[in-house]
Amino acid sequence: MKETDELFELLSKKEKLAAMLAPSFPIAYRYPDIVGKLKRAGFTYVAEVAAGAIKTNEAVIAALKDNPQKRFITSPCASFVRFIRTKYPAMEKYLAYAAESPMVQTAKIVREKWPGYRPVFIGPCVVKKLESSQDHPDLQILVLTYKEMDEVFKRLNIYDDHNDGVSVFDIAGAETRLYPISGGLAQSSRVRELLSDDQIQVVSGWKNCEEAVKNFEANKNVRLLDILFCEGGCVNGPGIDSNLSLAERRQKIIDYWNKDLS
Repeated sequence: MKETDELFELLSKKEKLAAMLAPSFPIAYRYPDIVGKLKRAGFTYVAEVAAGAIKTNEAVIAALKDNPQKRFITSPCASFVRFIRTKYPAMEKYLAYAAESPMVQTAKIVREKWPGYRPVFIGPCVVKKLESSQDHPDLQILVLTYKEMDEVFKRLNIYDDHNDGVSVFDIAGAETRLYPISGGLAQSSRVRELLSDDQIQVVSGWKNCEEAVKNFEANKNVRLLDILFCEGGCVNGPGIDSNLSLAERRQKIIDYWNKDLS
């Protein structure tokens, strides 16, 4: 069953659902309007996946501190993880699996905070579907892209021109809203307070992945490779329908990060 059909069925049955919006959502939706739309659709709660990113960052920092001789490649990017597994399996040992992705961390928060609620991840990446089904089937995360969520909104006749009053995230994470841009993890985790610039490598774009992996393998001084498969980061994921340039998308995220939503 297609994910859109599965979600439509869950909503029609009024199942207990919690939406989880990926940090790149400002490219596709306006806040707080999107929260109101999701709740009109039938979601009881709406969580910002940036909240899970805080847990991911904490795990990255803990791994670096607890293992001062070890080197790590970040693993929140499902596409890059599969790139490593299929093309460079010998390098999989460097993947920081202990630092589970923001999607997974947020799903765990949702499960703990709202027992019995099904987490539904909405984001820019189609490969998150594989991360959910193959790597974390126990969490039962239903994954939709923004494009697919728009299809659901259309089928339910839910549009922007509606006054939802004050709609805010039920779980928020302001400090990690830079996550979807290249280098977002390194910057939001403050890893530069722990490592020098030459110990950190930031890369994005599938064309650069092979060279980055080879460089990481050769340059033993690099302790952390912060890498995203899509050029410019998750803001350029295939599940986003936007005419904005990459620079404009990046600025949208920075503006949202800077905005006081309290």
